[in-house]
Amino acid sequence: METIQNAIDGRNVTSHAPRVAPVYNPATGEQIASLPLSTAEEVSGAVAAAARAFGPWAASPPLKRVKPMFRFRELLERHADDIARAISKEHGKTHADALGELARGIDVVDFACGIPHLLKGEYSRNVGPEIDSWSDRQPLGVVAGITPFNFPAMVPMWMYPVAVACGNTFVLKPSERDPSAPMLIWELFQEAGFPPGVLNIVHGDKEAVDALLDHPDVKAVSFVGSTPVAEHVYRQGAASGKRVQALGGAKNHMIVMPDADMDQAVDALMGAAFGSAGERCMAISVAVPVGEKTADRLVEALAPKIRMMKVGPATDSDSEMGPVITAAARDRIAGLIGQGVAEGADLVVDGRGLELQGYERGFFLGGSLFDRVTKDMAIYKTEIFGPVLSVVRAGGYEEAAHLVNSHEFGNGTAIFTRDGDVARAFADQIEAGMVGINVPIPVPVAYHSFGGWKRSLFGDLAVYGPEGVRFYTRLKTVTARWPTGIRGGAQFDFPSLK
Repeated sequence: METIQNAIDGRNVTSHAPRVAPVYNPATGEQIASLPLSTAEEVSGAVAAAARAFGPWAASPPLKRVKPMFRFRELLERHADDIARAISKEHGKTHADALGELARGIDVVDFACGIPHLLKGEYSRNVGPEIDSWSDRQPLGVVAGITPFNFPAMVPMWMYPVAVACGNTFVLKPSERDPSAPMLIWELFQEAGFPPGVLNIVHGDKEAVDALLDHPDVKAVSFVGSTPVAEHVYRQGAASGKRVQALGGAKNHMIVMPDADMDQAVDALMGAAFGSAGERCMAISVAVPVGEKTADRLVEALAPKIRMMKVGPATDSDSEMGPVITAAARDRIAGLIGQGVAEGADLVVDGRGLELQGYERGFFLGGSLFDRVTKDMAIYKTEIFGPVLSVVRAGGYEEAAHLVNSHEFGNGTAIFTRDGDVARAFADQIEAGMVGINVPIPVPVAYHSFGGWKRSLFGDLAVYGPEGVRFYTRLKTVTARWPTGIRGGAQFDFPSLK
């Protein structure tokens, strides 16, 4: 059985940690690898390698830093199928879904190739008598990323391409559930020509996370995961004097207005709720039809499509949805479905108990659909992170919008309508970081930035795009005067440059 290694200072390094975690194929339920859970000392070794690499790397001209980024992008495209297969084998998502994930990560690499333009700073001549002033954005040093299982390729690439192009060096702690794709991509990163130590990977659990959060040489931490852990990362990292961006949970609503194209709305919900088995922080898990007739039409159209959805392993090209990540996740989701029934929601389609011939030990669930869910129910309040869609009926637009705005999470949301006035009001007034109008999963393109509001984001700056550049750099402003024979004596009042 394979033992997953760390990647430190340009080399694969076998961890000697006493604790080990299994890595499963969620379609078959079999253990396919063993993952040592790195110690704090091993994390410190990765940070030390990144610290050694930082000085020469930061001193490199920005154009020189991005030259291997172009090569890295080319290698990612060339090996896309291999990376997608590694994702599917350990995560369970379909091959097409894995390829889509990788494509969105490559988009951020594209953006990183152009980062020298964003590091130019500003220059002002003669801000005072023969005094010039200029600003510069400089790298922070060693920065770290802690990433989740649901996007093992894309989410790390939200972070380190931007950080590295800005002149930082990086330590990545990926999810212990699907570590092979990040390792394969790291090999391509080395092949692209980046110096040893610029990108390092250490595997582990909370011990490794806390070691990164407490390490004095780690200047900033990026995190994506659940809200309780995001809050822990933010608090502990900030207490250690680090810059932190910590993206947490979500409960994304999609409002369906009476004038919406119902076929379009139903197709959008199918993909947004059940793609990747609902294991997306941008999944739509709550549909809010406005009016009873709209709700009846929506549920009537959704139910047969959910029942007919093809659930299967990634190796089956006809599969539309794969398994969830672990047996524990499957059982937790099934338990929440049972709780929804007990609390009085109408379970229209029950995805529990699904077994596939030849894959009886796999972590499969079918799609589930609840109707007449109320906001006091656990299935509404909780981020289920599985293939469960709840329908909450609203009497009017204001009631629907209030549902979104009153929820503790504010990651993403969407509305389907033909009414431009309603759409404009929704975009202006809704309290969420990412908004879709007739777009169910409004993940921003790489040259914008990704981030939610409320308890979906801890910290001031979102990931990738311009916000990512600001996060991984700090502003320095220089004011200069060269001796020209000017003598004005000591100045004791506050300088005004006049």
